[in-house]
Order: sequence, then structure tokens, then C-alpha cells
Amino acid sequence: MSGRRVVPRAFPRALPRTLLRTFPVVTALALATALAAGCATPEPRVTRTAEEADELVRGEPAPSAASPYWVDPNSDAARQVRTWEKEGRVADAKVLRRISGRPVADWPAWDDPAPQIRAAAKAASRTRKTILLVAYNIPHRDCGLYSAGGAQDADAYRAWIGEFAAAVGDAPATVILEPDALPHIADGCTPPEHHAERYQLLSEAVDTLKAQPNTKVYLDAGNPDWIEEPSKIAVPLQQAGIERADGFSLNVSNFQSNGRVKKYARLLSDSVGGAHYVIDTSRNGHGPLPGGRAEAWCNPPGRGLGTPPTTDTGDDRLDAYLWIKRPGESDGTCRGGPPAGDWWPEYALGLARRAAS
Repeated sequence: MSGRRVVPRAFPRALPRTLLRTFPVVTALALATALAAGCATPEPRVTRTAEEADELVRGEPAPSAASPYWVDPNSDAARQVRTWEKEGRVADAKVLRRISGRPVADWPAWDDPAPQIRAAAKAASRTRKTILLVAYNIPHRDCGLYSAGGAQDADAYRAWIGEFAAAVGDAPATVILEPDALPHIADGCTPPEHHAERYQLLSEAVDTLKAQPNTKVYLDAGNPDWIEEPSKIAVPLQQAGIERADGFSLNVSNFQSNGRVKKYARLLSDSVGGAHYVIDTSRNGHGPLPGGRAEAWCNPPGRGLGTPPTTDTGDDRLDAYLWIKRPGESDGTCRGGPPAGDWWPEYALGLARRAAS
């Protein structure tokens, strides 16, 4: 990865600079469908070495006792806190701790996920915390659109997910499995000739990951603004092995409110045998941008952090609120933002100032 930090970002977005190449022209209809979906397909994040992860951040607030997840002491937010403190922006640094002191997901590399996972697991073991990971490398990823790519073929994906699982080993881990992969079947974006293979690979991935003794797996199911009828994603979840997973994930990188997502989740859960679920609350503290405005997905103004990561949900099927999207990382160059995936400290500060709690 040439040493450059690659971090998750919300869909739609430009192609990763590390993956720029000539792609076939996408039809206007396909592009319009994808934009309307508001789905989330972030790039993987290159995790630091174990030595870097060992650096402690003095004065960082401890995560909630209800959160069993590891907090990275060298995240962009944590580094920004230290920078602002040195510059005298003490008040802003204090506000940004609402991000730096809380756990966010790692998105291991597409080429070799093992080093990043092992480094995170080693660091987390010192605090007896769980690592939060996203597996995102399915073949024919993103329907050939903005984050086109993924493993070259089925065998390459099997090898990749095998390396992913082996790197987790017996470490406590929660894995969000392939954001968008099933919703892109449900919305018709992924061509039918790839459906059977995708179901098979996801089903196998569930088994491969669950073979590790302390790993939880959640198949991604999109969000209620994308697949509006829960019944349309229920069959894909069943085909992908939801009954052997720990449940499904919703709202990854999106802004839908907890109330709307929970109502949808309960209906979807009922249709797949009472499956449990997790919800991405990283940026949904004020819900989606109102009014159906253009590019509502891209650095929308006025948004805020949502419910902090916790397993104390008060809902027997809702296993956790998680920050799967990494708050403070740009969705793209719209609205004055830096390139997609880059850390944007002032936007992060705005999210933190408007935190729901």
C-alpha cells in the first residue's frame, strides 16, 4: 500500500488513488441507482504496526464500561487532539476527545489483511478488549462503480478471508462482513450471473470466521433508505448463511436515525428467524440531511456523532451500537472537503460538537 494510510469513506466516492485505472463507462441508469442507494463501501484502512499501537495517549478518556471494544490510541482523532493541545486549541481538543476516546472499526488491507489485524489484536489484548473489523474484498465489489475491485476471483477471496480469520485467531473480534454485498443483490445492481457465487462465498466466509473461537460475524444488510422493504433483503441474508452468523449490520456509513433503523431492524429480524443485529451510529446523531438535497451522502452539513459504541442497548436483539464508519474522514471533495478518505479535522470537530450524547 506504499505506506499511505487508506481509510474508510462513505459511498458514493471517487476511485481510490491507489487503484486508479481505466474502467468501462457506467450507464446513467446504473449510476443513478447506486447514488440513490446511499450505500457504504469504504476503502480499507492500513493499521499501524504493533509498536506504534503500543504508544499510549495520556489523558485520553476511557471508553464506556458498556463498550468492550478496543480504542486505537493513535487514530487520526487522537493525533489531532495532541496536535491541537500543543497549538493551544485546548477547548477544541477536549471536544474532539468525543471521537478519539471511542472505538471505531478497522478495515484491513485488500492485499494482505494479516499484519493490520495482528497488530490491532496484540494491542487490544493488553486491555482485554475486542477488536472491531470490517471484511471488504468480495469479487465484483460495488457493481463496477466507485470502489470497483475486490478479490480477483472466488479462490482468491477464499484465500483472503482465510488469512483474515487466521490473523484474528483466538482474539475477541467482531467482524462486519462485506458491506453492500447483499444489498447490491437485492437492488439488482450486481448482475444475476454473480449471485450464486456471492452467496456461496459469503456463506463460506461466515463459517471460516466463526471457526475462530471468539469471533462474532454480522452480515451487512444496508439501510432502510436503500432497501426500503425488509423482505427484499431477507432472502439474500438467508442465502448467505444468516442462521450461522451472529446477525446482521445496518446503516454502515449512513445517517439514518436510530428510531427508523431499529423499526426496520425488528421487521427484518422477524423475517429471518429472530436474528440479532448491530447498528452503525457513527454520524447519525441528527439523522440524514433533510429535504432530499443533492449529494446528501457527501459531507452533509449539520450532522453529529450518534450513540457512542456500546453493548448496553436495552434491546434483546440489538447487540451493539457501533462506529463502523470512521467519523471525521471525508466522503469526497464536495462541500469543501479533502479527497475521499482523508482526515478532515474541522469536519470531525463539527460532528463532535453536535454529538447526540
